[in-house]
Amino acid sequence: MKELVIISGKGGTGKTSFTAALATLASRSAKAVFADCDVDAADLHLIFSPDIRSREFFVSGSEAVIDEAKCVSCGKCAALCRFDAVRRDADDVYRVSGCEGCGVCVSYCPAGAISFPLRRCGEWYVSDTRFGTLVHARLDAEAENSGKLVSLVRREARSRAEEMGADWIIVDGAPGIGCPVIASVTGADVVLAVVEPSLSGKHDLERVMALAKHFKSLLLVAVNKADINPGLTREIEGLCLASGVPVLGSVSYDTSVTAAQVVGKSIIEYEERSAVSESLREIWKRISEETWKR
Repeated sequence: MKELVIISGKGGTGKTSFTAALATLASRSAKAVFADCDVDAADLHLIFSPDIRSREFFVSGSEAVIDEAKCVSCGKCAALCRFDAVRRDADDVYRVSGCEGCGVCVSYCPAGAISFPLRRCGEWYVSDTRFGTLVHARLDAEAENSGKLVSLVRREARSRAEEMGADWIIVDGAPGIGCPVIASVTGADVVLAVVEPSLSGKHDLERVMALAKHFKSLLLVAVNKADINPGLTREIEGLCLASGVPVLGSVSYDTSVTAAQVVGKSIIEYEERSAVSESLREIWKRISEETWKR
């Protein structure tokens, strides 16, 4: 079993469109489990149309809660909080908002009026789709710890994949190079970076290269919307060549990709023999070759 994680240096490069297309191709020739690890802004479900089989709360960290009946309004909690999360309202009642979970106020409250319950940060799901099993999640508004939720989603996806003897785990990773991305790529067999031909795209690729090198991951690159700036596409390909990173191919800009998303389909399902579909089919072939020869 191999795990493929698809990432990008920034949002909007077409990472999820690539994931949906590759999921379509993988499901036709192999057994695969899929995971959406872009938990801060999950959208793979818009194409996969999942039928949720199980739903669980994601709990991480704790949050201070003041019991107004016990509070003596001494103000010590507000004075000690370095995050300004404790404030006194106009009615002289102390309340917590935006707690960072350090627990100082709990330890030093003289009246024992502050509890420290576990914090619910979101939900995660296991769903059935036309491509196979999908593990995905949703963070609550203003919730943090997305790196932990990404790790949970990957762990559950691997568990399902092992149960069914899958050939692939295909992961829609998070954009950028922060904690969610690190949690997405750690231990993965192969990482596919989807790059757009822009100055920011080239810079983002350099950061992704450094990240993949640090974690000793096999990094592959595909250029999306390559024809909107052929000069920068060539620069990106030259950068990859100089760094020893395989470029699997490029995909031209095509409005049919957006049209496919509107009707909840991957571009492979929407236009089987379009130029974009053919390019993605070749990229999937190259991914398989590069991955299984290791």
